[in-house]
Amino acid sequence: MGNRGMEDLIPLINKLQDAFSSIGQSCNLELPQIAVVGGQSAGKSSVLENFVGRDFLPRGSGIVTRRPLILQLVNNKAEYAEFLHCKGRKFVDFDEVRLEIEAETDRLTGSNKGISPIPINLRVYSPNVLNLTLIDLPGMTKVAVGDQPLDIEHQIRDMLLQFITKESCLILAVTPANTDLANSDALKIAKEVDPQGLRTIGVITKLDLMDEGTDARDILENKLLPLRRGYIGVVNRSQKDIDGKKDIHVALAAERKFFLSHPAYRHIAERMGTPHLQKTLNQQLTNHIRDTLPGLRSKLQSQLLSLEKEVEQYKNFSPDDPARKTKALLQMVQQFGVDFEKCIEGSGDQVDTSNLSGGAKINRIFHERFPFELVKMEFDEKELRKEISYAIKNIHGVRTGLFTPDMAFEAIVKKQIIKLKEPCLKCIDMVIQELFNTVRQCTKKLGSYPRLREETERIVTTYIRERDTKTKDQVLLLIDIELSYINTNHEDFIGFANAQQRTAPNATKKRVMPNQVIRRGWLTINISIMKGGSKDYWFVLTAESLSWYKDEEEKEKKYMLPLDNLKLRDAEKGFMSSKHVFAIFNTEQRNVYKDLRQIELACDTQEDVDSWKASFLRAGVYPEKDQRENEDAMNPGDTVSMDPQLERQVETIRNLVDSYISIVNKSIRDLMPKTIMHLMINNAKDFIHSELLAYLYSAGDQSSLMEESAEQAQRRDEMLRMYRALKESLVIIGDITTTTVFTPVPPPVDDTWMVKDSGPPAGARPGSATAPPPSRPPAVRGPTPGPPPPLNPSPAFGAPPVPTRPGPPPAQAGFDPNVPVIPSRPARVPPALPPGIPSRRPPAAPHRPNVVRPSEPSLLD
Repeated sequence: MGNRGMEDLIPLINKLQDAFSSIGQSCNLELPQIAVVGGQSAGKSSVLENFVGRDFLPRGSGIVTRRPLILQLVNNKAEYAEFLHCKGRKFVDFDEVRLEIEAETDRLTGSNKGISPIPINLRVYSPNVLNLTLIDLPGMTKVAVGDQPLDIEHQIRDMLLQFITKESCLILAVTPANTDLANSDALKIAKEVDPQGLRTIGVITKLDLMDEGTDARDILENKLLPLRRGYIGVVNRSQKDIDGKKDIHVALAAERKFFLSHPAYRHIAERMGTPHLQKTLNQQLTNHIRDTLPGLRSKLQSQLLSLEKEVEQYKNFSPDDPARKTKALLQMVQQFGVDFEKCIEGSGDQVDTSNLSGGAKINRIFHERFPFELVKMEFDEKELRKEISYAIKNIHGVRTGLFTPDMAFEAIVKKQIIKLKEPCLKCIDMVIQELFNTVRQCTKKLGSYPRLREETERIVTTYIRERDTKTKDQVLLLIDIELSYINTNHEDFIGFANAQQRTAPNATKKRVMPNQVIRRGWLTINISIMKGGSKDYWFVLTAESLSWYKDEEEKEKKYMLPLDNLKLRDAEKGFMSSKHVFAIFNTEQRNVYKDLRQIELACDTQEDVDSWKASFLRAGVYPEKDQRENEDAMNPGDTVSMDPQLERQVETIRNLVDSYISIVNKSIRDLMPKTIMHLMINNAKDFIHSELLAYLYSAGDQSSLMEESAEQAQRRDEMLRMYRALKESLVIIGDITTTTVFTPVPPPVDDTWMVKDSGPPAGARPGSATAPPPSRPPAVRGPTPGPPPPLNPSPAFGAPPVPTRPGPPPAQAGFDPNVPVIPSRPARVPPALPPGIPSRRPPAAPHRPNVVRPSEPSLLD
């Protein structure tokens, strides 16, 4: 396998599987494993029993394996089995193993042949096995039998896909040889998740049961339906052999004999059989684990880092510690107060980008919904004139009045001021509801302590209801104050003289900043299908017109509608539409858009509808009144009989009332938000910060108040177990990676060149002797006049080689450097130097690289 550490890889994955199975989940990790898939009675269980050499799996017809069985085979001197759900108990009798598997299966699935995806972990120690981990999955079926659910086929298929779709899972596709390979359920489902066949290992069973004259040679030689990892054939025991208690070792010997004696398989007998399959799976799983281990380690580290923060608060956690409970209570109440204040005042962290809430919604109530409610209750013009005429006549009595009576003005004004009570109280109710929603949102963080959350909500909402009553009393007091004294000396009041001069009061309502854009946004125009259907447009509302465009770039304008004589009315939602609708129409009964008397505009929410209505109010487009114009037709004499003097008096009082009511409205719109903020919202914040804790202490026992929810305790335990499992896994992987070198064995050295040139042993090369040979004269290093001497003189030139001047010999005892050295005559070079004998050519200069050249007999060769 390359090195000793590789043998520990499969036990490593076994430890990881145990660590995560003990906490009931896989931590979203894809551990390398081999999943055994195949049809019912294909021989999957027999293959696994042959690996172990024992009968230990449930047997029978139909569906027997009804839960995934994670089978971990461990090479060990002693032979026994262990279940993860029976820790500490060793099963020496393998019949008891079978009974335990059946009992554990029935415990979850019952005895009605149902299935469950929760695995059973079994570890078998034996000297007859190689380290291997396999998952035995239920066999695929087509028809439900007995009490099985009708969708049993889909349930089994979904369970198989849970395992084999993972890239880290090798697929052991078991197919009986006595069925057509093209109809193999195992190969079909393996092909779906592994179309290239990179992860699939084919196993062909029941080769001894094929019809006479047929064989599976083409399949086993990987010719018919090729797989990257090939096919391996096995011969299992028959049902008769199993019932007769035929020993598995005898069956393995018979399997070996079958492959050696069969004429179609004898040439591949060494690559067939259960022992070869077990060895192949061991090698391939080991290599697969080696390849996936780095990615597995990085996943473990990332998941460990993501849990670090949450686990930090639980490391030294003791649920019943009174000091911890007190500290937690203080922190929770303080955090609740901070969250409530942030929701009201606004904050940059944890911003809700999906909808308005808290302070933003209250702000909309103050400045959009409340003004809209005030405008909705504005008096109807004709009804008001009728009331003024009645008041003037009743004040004059039997006399004919010469002057406009002040009492008529005061009576009409007070009647209009009283009408302000309803929208003011409605505004308070809307704010109260939003405060309740804010409290519920902020107490979500107290979900770990249900009793604390419940008490906090109860105490705070009770206090807000108390402030609700006081706020409403204060608002009603404000209206009563307005009623108590009609201040006709107000600087904004037009006065009697100006009121008489105004003949057309509506003309005074001029829009300011006519080019100002009040609102932009998407709206849907509801049109019948016959006329084109509903479409979305980008609307731009200004103080003078309503325009819509194809998109928000505002380049392609579809239509521009002037706002003159337009009003709003509510419209019903369409039968198939979930959008909220309002309509715009012309008071003079003219078409608004094309041939439509009104256009219906739709929004996604009612809040958007109210916001658009408030924007139309700012542009001077008011809602339709509830009173109908045909009321005048019911009493035509009341208006027709008005004499010119009474008409002038009615007009004067009408102008005075309009002026004074606008002053009151302005004052109420300014004071309402201030009153609600002071008496309700700010008081609630102060109560939460200063008094909530005292109320909680007086509400009941602190220990019961800080009692954890069962869900929180379970979540904490699971998180701590997950954290420990991740740390343990990283330690295990760290031990493996420090003792295992994942470098494959290098290929053997190519030494064929040494056979051709059998020279002297290493160290006999030129220039490697103890005494250095004479060096090249210095003149050779640079350009010299005349032709250079031949590099390798030979007798082919007809003359002996020219001797070169040798360098000074090494210093020796008694050597006198002043005595000239007489060069010796060089030896005559033979016609052909035998291979391996070095040339007499001096070596290259010391600073140049040594170049080994093959010996050449002659320059002319």
